[in-house]
Amino acid sequence: MATWLERWDPEDTKLWESEGKKIAWRTLWITTITLTLSFATWFMVSAIVTKLPGIGFKFDTQQLFWLAAMPGLAGGTLRIIHTFLLPIYGTRHVITIATLIKLIPCVGIGLAVMDPSTPYWVFMVLAITAGFGGGDFSSYMPSTNLFFPKRLKGTALGIQAGIGNFGVSLAQFMTPVMLGIATYGAAEVFTKVNPKTKEVLGTSEIFLQSAAFWYIPLLLIMTVVCWWFLRSVPIKASFKEQLDIFKNKHTWFCTITYMMTFGTFSGLSAAFPMMIKSLYGNFPDAPEPLKYAFYGPLIGSASRVIFGFVSDKTGGGILTTITGIGLILGSILMITLGLVAPTGVEQFPMFVTIMLGMFFFAGIGNAATFRQYPIIFSHNPRQAAGVIGWTSAIAAYGPFIFSSVIGAIIGATGVATNFYWGLIVFLVFATWINWWYYNRKGCEKPS
Repeated sequence: MATWLERWDPEDTKLWESEGKKIAWRTLWITTITLTLSFATWFMVSAIVTKLPGIGFKFDTQQLFWLAAMPGLAGGTLRIIHTFLLPIYGTRHVITIATLIKLIPCVGIGLAVMDPSTPYWVFMVLAITAGFGGGDFSSYMPSTNLFFPKRLKGTALGIQAGIGNFGVSLAQFMTPVMLGIATYGAAEVFTKVNPKTKEVLGTSEIFLQSAAFWYIPLLLIMTVVCWWFLRSVPIKASFKEQLDIFKNKHTWFCTITYMMTFGTFSGLSAAFPMMIKSLYGNFPDAPEPLKYAFYGPLIGSASRVIFGFVSDKTGGGILTTITGIGLILGSILMITLGLVAPTGVEQFPMFVTIMLGMFFFAGIGNAATFRQYPIIFSHNPRQAAGVIGWTSAIAAYGPFIFSSVIGAIIGATGVATNFYWGLIVFLVFATWINWWYYNRKGCEKPS
């Protein structure tokens, strides 16, 4: 079966109606499922690490934050590579292989958590391989951008990225569910300890390895589906030719605005469980992080899907500006209400509420920016696809930046206030960039 389509022009109405839309939508739904698994395997480490101390691993808080951060560092770096793969190898080969190699972290982490003597460096290596799931986003989005006409790009990209983002919630929701299900290997004894008195409050049996193993059959099935049903759009360019995107200033402005939206979404997604544990875990009746953490990515993913449709009607520029304002206000409330320097667990409900609000606005921004970029680069669809891949790559460093910085600040001060001050400065700058170049009346690239 041929890998490359013989002819592809989604703006050709006759071709689109006769066969194009069937191919495009089939590709979208298959790749959306695999992208969801990508996000889930990318973020499974952030959920699993909160349980490691309870089953006997002697890792301190900062080491756990670093484990949560490494998939973000690897994912961002791999996205840079993925940015240039699609025009060389095509959708079929890239997505199929990207789905298959995610077996490595799933098998490895599952085996590692079964032995409390597993060294820290092994977990660091496996956390890096979890970045495979973060890296391939920069192939998915350019691929979808090439398959759909302009009038449907916001919808298609919103559906795929939004549902794909649900993978973050899937990992954080399924981890506690799978702890009680045996898949392979014996159960571990989980010991619950009072964080202040170190008194043992109780023990239970869990299967932490199942939180990684359950992805394996799904990945194998989708690898076969990808190879059998996916085809590649015949738009090719060498690595050198693709570098022309960096000569355009809007590549860099779009990178800043996507760092504001997706960087914040992915960064908070990775850091949220450990923030709950670190900021509120030492109070009596402390909340269980995994009971709350998955709500954030869930809300952000839902708003991304919904506002993908909305952005096709309103344009993305105004929604990105609203996103920036919402995130700034959320950060200010976190500081002024003392929610990231809490004095009691009674502040926890407001902390979660404002965090969920920030996830909601980040999701809006994720949809809006991906509506903007194909319009800003409408003069060259190949460059538009490349910019989407590149901005995705840089924003994927969000989990690494947020987790490592928040971990360092909490380690030094015990609170996360200084992180939010820094975040506010960046958000104001990114919002101004969007408003000045893409949103205000008479701007250079209304989008």
